[in-house]
Amino acid sequence: MSQTTPAATQHTSQFALLGQRRFAPFFWTQFLGAFNDNLFKTALIVVLTFDAASWTTLSPSMVTNLIPGLFILPYVLFSATSGQIAEKFEKSRLVRFVKWAEIAIMGVAALGWMTHSLWLLVLAVFAMGTHSTLFGPVKYSYMPQQLKPEELTGGNGMVEMGTFVGILLGQVFGDVLVMHAGLGIPVVAAGTVGFAVLGLLASYRIPVTPAPAPDLRINWNPFAETVRNLKYSAGNRTVFLSMLGNSWFWFYGAMVLAQFPVYAMTYLKGDHSVFVLLLTVFSLGIGAGSLLCEKLSGRKVEIGLVPFGSIGLSLFGIDLYFASQGYAAPAASVDAMAMLAQPGSWRIVFDVVMIGVFGGFFIVPLFALIQLRCDPKHLSRTIAGMNILNALFMVAAAGVAILLLGQGLTIPELFLATAIMNGIVAVYIFSLVPEFLMRFLAWLLIHTVHKVKVIEPGRIPEEGAAVLVCNHVSYVDAVVIMAASPRPIRFVMDHRIFKTPILGWIFRTGKAIPIAPAKEDPWLLEKSYVDIARALHEGELVCIFPEGRLTTTGEINEFKGGIAKIIERSQVPVIPMALRGLWGHLLSRSQDNVFERAFRKGLRSRLALAVGVPVEPHAATPERLQEEVLALRGDWK
Repeated sequence: MSQTTPAATQHTSQFALLGQRRFAPFFWTQFLGAFNDNLFKTALIVVLTFDAASWTTLSPSMVTNLIPGLFILPYVLFSATSGQIAEKFEKSRLVRFVKWAEIAIMGVAALGWMTHSLWLLVLAVFAMGTHSTLFGPVKYSYMPQQLKPEELTGGNGMVEMGTFVGILLGQVFGDVLVMHAGLGIPVVAAGTVGFAVLGLLASYRIPVTPAPAPDLRINWNPFAETVRNLKYSAGNRTVFLSMLGNSWFWFYGAMVLAQFPVYAMTYLKGDHSVFVLLLTVFSLGIGAGSLLCEKLSGRKVEIGLVPFGSIGLSLFGIDLYFASQGYAAPAASVDAMAMLAQPGSWRIVFDVVMIGVFGGFFIVPLFALIQLRCDPKHLSRTIAGMNILNALFMVAAAGVAILLLGQGLTIPELFLATAIMNGIVAVYIFSLVPEFLMRFLAWLLIHTVHKVKVIEPGRIPEEGAAVLVCNHVSYVDAVVIMAASPRPIRFVMDHRIFKTPILGWIFRTGKAIPIAPAKEDPWLLEKSYVDIARALHEGELVCIFPEGRLTTTGEINEFKGGIAKIIERSQVPVIPMALRGLWGHLLSRSQDNVFERAFRKGLRSRLALAVGVPVEPHAATPERLQEEVLALRGDWK
């Protein structure tokens, strides 16, 4: 059982991870890999776009579509195998192998640059795609082995920020360096080898990370293994739908980002610098959103941010369409600075930034949820399966974009269609896994109406069964506790609340357990005890309010004997908790004037949830638990 010592409750910034060996070398290794990938690919695409005649007889449009396709192809062919390799072998050695391979690949590419051999460069593109395919499952399965659960959101945020900044800088440097007359190609050739060497040096500081499944027998049939992985992942509904949500984000991103070059040139009347500007602000938005996730989540995996991110992706995608209509395009082509001087330009830039920010809110909690809820011995293979889905969704995005544009849609109309599709997909996914929407509503409550401080949250166990007991002050008690907990909770609620339109839906969706007094419905009472015992047997958290009713005075009522019956059937620890500051709330049973209560505390009123030391089953009497809750609450009602 997890207990938090005073030292453990000191919260440090996610940036502190950059000073720790368990994270920093891994971060810089993946950052340099993302940077180098994009430096090489962008330089090649730019050369073949602006100097195609000296390299090949193929058309520039053919080659510039071929290169990204060749980079993505290994994800489809080799992800299943790479996931198994990441499970079977120790991760620091595997990363070093990948980095040595990157040096060799960049050496082949350098030879291609210097001998003017396009096909050596094309071979290097495919090899770098294979390199990234092997590194991907290692990248996301490494973090749960080295980071604490409360660090996963911050760690993922840092990695996503680093990845997108690396991509951005690689694309900018690739564009700028290769076009430098005379020295451009030699500098790119040497630079890509040099950055690969830096990545290798960083990888030698990555700590030993044991293989989760060293006895795994690798299935070298990628197609059979892909099907088996996806079937396995589908068995965990939350994880599989999180994988689909992640892949949907890549669909959305591919639909939007692929249009930026033509959008910048045709609709904004800009030169290449305008395209770079759009790419830059989008990447910075992703980075900012990824880093903000830890602050907004309260250092836990907060999946309530996923609906929030989805709402932003749709709203700002829709507004990008309207902003494009209001942009006053110049008569002649302009650079980025001149474009920003045009009426309506800043609204477009703001929309692109916010799409990036809300994309960060959407993607980081999904990664952390997959890492937390997936079987650790199958995580690398799950990530590999998700990479295959990502590749397929990106290919599908290209096909859908070609189809819609071929039907006469303009690029701003394509932005609008993508935003509307995102809304439809979000409603569908959140209807299948309502936990996302419930957590969003709870997160919204404690970040808008209230300001909640959780005292000793680490005392809520990270895994395993436990009963939470708390004083009952208002109709929103369960929502506040839900938002404060890092894990889903099964609440035991009065059966009459299930007839309330909004709260009833929330608690039914959250699999709350209805209960009734023996004199009112003895069958339902007994069924409640059976359901509670089953939930605890399955390792879930169950929360009850032992008073059996809301307080009408602000004081804690006598704890009833139901808790003793629960513990008698299920010998699990009991964690006392106390809510502070909710008495007098609009939804409490205070007798004060309802209008006075509505405005007394004001917006962002302070609340607290104090979590006590777990009580062993043999000591968890109603009287002892009431004393514990009363002491935790203190004088603040």
